[in-house]
Amino acid sequence: MPRKGRSKVKAYLFLAAAIAGELAGTSLLKASDGFTRLYASIGTAACFGFAFYMLSLALQHIPLGIAYAIWSGVGTAATALIGIWIWKETASLATVGGIILIIAGVILLNLQGRGHGV
Repeated sequence: MPRKGRSKVKAYLFLAAAIAGELAGTSLLKASDGFTRLYASIGTAACFGFAFYMLSLALQHIPLGIAYAIWSGVGTAATALIGIWIWKETASLATVGGIILIIAGVILLNLQGRGHGV
């Protein structure tokens, strides 16, 4: 694989790590109970710090608009699912529809492909 292709793959791995860090941080934020639980609060800060660092590495090879759309879109949809599965939050038809629209938006942004040439 050419060097440029490998750096793009690496960038998307950094982006995936950023998303994982955001998901862990958001779950710990819920568990911190308004930052009243020390270890969950420390974990929240560490996970979000990790997520932003990984996002910054991804941005070296992925355009900002594309990276942020993926990071926020996948993060939002996955966080909603985690809320339902782990935190036993209720889901409605509107919740499911919203998640589908978020995913569709991220796909549409990536299909446009304009920002990928940078």
